[in-house]
Amino acid sequence: MRCIAVDDEKWVLDLLVDNISRVPFLQLAGRCKNALEAIELLHREEVDLIFLDIQMPGLNGIQFVQSLQHPPMIVFVTAYKEHAWEGFELAAVDYLLKPVSFERFLKACNKAHELFRLQQKPVATKELPASFFVYVEYNQVKITIADILYIEGMKDYVKIFLTTGTKPVITKMSLKALEDKLLPYRLVRIHKSYIIAADKVTALKRDIICLGNIELPLSDSYRPAVEALLSLNK
Repeated sequence: MRCIAVDDEKWVLDLLVDNISRVPFLQLAGRCKNALEAIELLHREEVDLIFLDIQMPGLNGIQFVQSLQHPPMIVFVTAYKEHAWEGFELAAVDYLLKPVSFERFLKACNKAHELFRLQQKPVATKELPASFFVYVEYNQVKITIADILYIEGMKDYVKIFLTTGTKPVITKMSLKALEDKLLPYRLVRIHKSYIIAADKVTALKRDIICLGNIELPLSDSYRPAVEALLSLNK
């Protein structure tokens, strides 16, 4: 991913650039000491991700993002936690408070990388199998992927809710294993306990996703990936 770092404090900017150089999947496209420099750079370079300060002279980070018609992914890096909600309202990938450890920085990078993967051109449906089998009480049951409404994790088991039935299919499998299997089909994790079919979403609220009359919790950590996938289904 091509990224830029924007901060008016030189020592912070130097640290961001050094951290970026240590992440294998990041490529630094430029460094800027204010938002105006960043705007000029965005006209010249293709950028996937911006590490952005908020409190800067002239145009601040929030105003800068609001001025962009099609902003790249944003990770805010700031000393002011009171702007966190504004950041998430702008669908920021993450919100880092200074001073930022490399471990916390890397976690934000991994979230951005996962979102970047979801935003790429999806694999053609014809190349993917339309169904798979799971074991239910020693029998194999066929699950048609297009019929999946949502999936609930319960420790070592999952409950697969289908549009074609009133009772869920319960099978012994981890939610993570099923998530990896279903990622190409535009099913997305919204919570530690839930995966949903993006094309079945009828409404997205602050911390709730609606599938018809079913309401499921949406965690902030999964919000960027969910919003990106929903935008692909518009």
